[in-house]
Amino acid sequence: MSHDPADAPLKTTPLHAAHIALGGKLVPFAGYELPVQYTDGVLKEHLWTREHAGAFDVSHMGQGRLRGVAPLAAFEEVVPGDFIGLKAGKQKYSMLLNRAGGIIDDLMASRPDDDGLFLVVNGACKENDFAVISEELGPQVQIERYEDRALVALQGPEAAAVLAAHAPEVAGMVFMDIRWVKAFGEDLIVSRSGYTGEDGFEISIPGHAAARIWNTLLDDHRVKPIGLGARDSLRLEAGLPLYGHDLDETVSPVEAGLTFAVNKNRREQRDFPGAARIVKELAEGPARKCVALKVLEGAPAREGAEIADASGRVIGVVTSGGYSPILKGGIAIGFVPPAHAEPGGRLSVIVRGKTQACEVVKLPFVPHRYVRKAGG
Repeated sequence: MSHDPADAPLKTTPLHAAHIALGGKLVPFAGYELPVQYTDGVLKEHLWTREHAGAFDVSHMGQGRLRGVAPLAAFEEVVPGDFIGLKAGKQKYSMLLNRAGGIIDDLMASRPDDDGLFLVVNGACKENDFAVISEELGPQVQIERYEDRALVALQGPEAAAVLAAHAPEVAGMVFMDIRWVKAFGEDLIVSRSGYTGEDGFEISIPGHAAARIWNTLLDDHRVKPIGLGARDSLRLEAGLPLYGHDLDETVSPVEAGLTFAVNKNRREQRDFPGAARIVKELAEGPARKCVALKVLEGAPAREGAEIADASGRVIGVVTSGGYSPILKGGIAIGFVPPAHAEPGGRLSVIVRGKTQACEVVKLPFVPHRYVRKAGG
């Protein structure tokens, strides 16, 4: 008899007890029990991250190391990015693609050192991701899973000052830099990146030290714990896609507006899964495009709301939507035919049977504040 994965007991991260102690409201997410919010609530947590520094437990994500015979070249067999040229100390965003050019998952791949590739993949997808990579790449490369490491994101305009107090060298890092850092008496993998649109870091920590380091960060008056609710509203304002909502195995990088991750030389070589579809869409345009919508009236449009054109004809669907605390109104991401995707255009969303006006805008909704040059 097969068991529904939904019936499986929820996993916990090394910070589980810390979340309970902080009054976190725990919910099921990606097979884990994680805090959706703490006592301040989602709105205050969101604004705190935009103004100060927020600490997020993202230990549900999959961490691993790809090693073996030419791991960088091997990795290019399943992604459309250029990894052979990736220098130690750098990180890149990429996507695991299926043979039809759909996105199996989006991920971060990096070189904190010269030893293969360090991968961070989405929590809900990690078992499948690592299985796909192993199967496609064969026995010549191996994935060592980092099951014993936690992952903490420290995000916001004060994040760099907070972390630099414990690890001065992080102040010299720029967006998408990654390195091993000795701090809090532990060996950490620190990248200057995140999922909020703010400056900040993602910190891979040995599991046994996670609670101590988390609590030390929270001892700083500039840092508050932030739950999944604000993580979602922050990434939506930043126009960052969420796998399983804005991306799935039917969506191509071109439809999703992620063509920056399809390197020029790879387009020419056409040597990655789904290359035929992706190259064709780059040349002729896709059948649908990801679009950003500012809802001009009424309630926020949530995932699943229909998008209609000026005549009221349904032309698409919202894949992520909610209230923007910074813009003080509804924002949404969805898919429509390319003719309706131009910024400045007027569409409508249908929320609980009501037609509400919205405007097509450029992403991100709220400007990114990544630090791209040293001292910036």
